[in-house]
Amino acid sequence: MFWHIKLERNIVLEPRFFGRNMRDTLMQRLKHEVEGSCTGKHGYIVMVTDFTNISEGMVTDDGTARAKFRVEFDAIAFRPFKGQVLDAVVTEVNKFGFFAEAGPMNLFVSNQLISDDMKFESIDNANRYVSSDKSVSVQKNGEVRVRVVGMRIDAQEIFCVATMKEDYLGAIDQDAGADKVADEY
Repeated sequence: MFWHIKLERNIVLEPRFFGRNMRDTLMQRLKHEVEGSCTGKHGYIVMVTDFTNISEGMVTDDGTARAKFRVEFDAIAFRPFKGQVLDAVVTEVNKFGFFAEAGPMNLFVSNQLISDDMKFESIDNANRYVSSDKSVSVQKNGEVRVRVVGMRIDAQEIFCVATMKEDYLGAIDQDAGADKVADEY
């Protein structure tokens, strides 16, 4: 899920940034460009942790007097894999299934990958999946635990298809855990 990786990137600076604060400017620009971005190969770059090497600047040949620097850095990346279990927050529920977010990644759980005892219900434009005994529901802003069964990796996004149709997967009941802990004390 989370990986510590080594990457490198070219950063271009205009002449007005040359000077004693140039290294800080390079680091700020790199963080701004990289953190939160997604590459298909490495996943979502969560955070730059260290700068390992900054090359000497090479003047660009476009006539603008800008300089290009090769920056090597370490970063933490988020990239799920097939079969991984994730906790996610439900963002939309419809009769075909529901969409959820696990960090920066979007995922979809089809109604065929939801437990057989859960049925779709729409009351006052509030869609949800409810268990037959009405004790468990999956609704917008609710938390669920799912297993990734498929992924589509684009250049700028990772999208997953997940299932809740296995043991220990499904809606996460935050209140039940809090009551249990409170009763112990």
